[in-house]
Amino acid sequence: MKNRLASFIVQRTLSIFGMLFVLGLLVFGLIDLAPGDIVENYAIQYLFSSTDASVDNQFDEEMIATAKARLGLDRPFYIQYFNWLKRLFVDRDLGRSFISRAPILFLVQQRMVNTLVLNFLSLITLTVISFIVSVLLSAIGTSKYDVIVALVAILLRSIPGVLLLTLLQLFASLSGWFPITGYPAFAFLQAPFRFIFSYGYHVFIPLLGSFLIGIGSTLRLVRATMLDQLGKPFIAVLRSRGVPERRILFGHAFMNTLNPYITSSATLLASLFSGSLILEIIFSYPGMGTLMFEAVKQEDINLVIANIMFVSSLILIGILISDIMLAIIDPRIRYREAR
Repeated sequence: MKNRLASFIVQRTLSIFGMLFVLGLLVFGLIDLAPGDIVENYAIQYLFSSTDASVDNQFDEEMIATAKARLGLDRPFYIQYFNWLKRLFVDRDLGRSFISRAPILFLVQQRMVNTLVLNFLSLITLTVISFIVSVLLSAIGTSKYDVIVALVAILLRSIPGVLLLTLLQLFASLSGWFPITGYPAFAFLQAPFRFIFSYGYHVFIPLLGSFLIGIGSTLRLVRATMLDQLGKPFIAVLRSRGVPERRILFGHAFMNTLNPYITSSATLLASLFSGSLILEIIFSYPGMGTLMFEAVKQEDINLVIANIMFVSSLILIGILISDIMLAIIDPRIRYREAR
């Protein structure tokens, strides 16, 4: 059993690395197909924005070609990609930002931690509340509350996420109860305990927005799975034998609900990460979303590539974790993979 589980984990890990490799190749290829590059665009913007006639010929074709060669932008995209991989795994360096000249790892490190914390809190909140509500509704059976929850879930599912986040920010601004930004104005090291409480206060509205966006589909999935499990013949057999209802709910129906939820959690995690990019921009949260927005706006190719690969890696790692958890809970998964 342990060998099959280990084999399953190795296979899944190798497939994740393969997908990341292909994704990186596609990213470099798409960037290469885009008209122009960061050097030419920067030179053109400088020439058109300058009012000094003495700089009219400052950026000639030879200087631009020299700059492109120095940055490696004159080589085919697959050569650029392999050079990027060499810097990443051999030199452990992602290069520097074309605009700020700061190391990419320095820019990404703290932002990635902030994004991970935000998405982890969103995932925990969604999971806990979805299961609590679903178990309570399953315990009381079909009722008017069930219909109300279903209508609310469908309504939240139909509202565009950007509109909902904008309305929440407008509510925070007009009421004055919560800040319109999602992060404290001081660093953690300045006052750790004060920072924790201030962070919870600032991130409440962004977390509420993320929760309302994801609760519709998550609640419908968990609720439908619970009802399906409670309608199985083995549940009727357990009830006929006098097994307590609490044990039926939590020991049998609830545990069987984990399988489809973990399967869908990979998609949920991907939607949380992609949604948090928009959320961070709206609430000025210093995460990967705002960093990528600034990088795209400034046409900073190095930073854009690093952001895309880091966010994609986080999503694929989440998929890998959900696959491993599913294989641990349901042995049939790893048995089928081992054949």
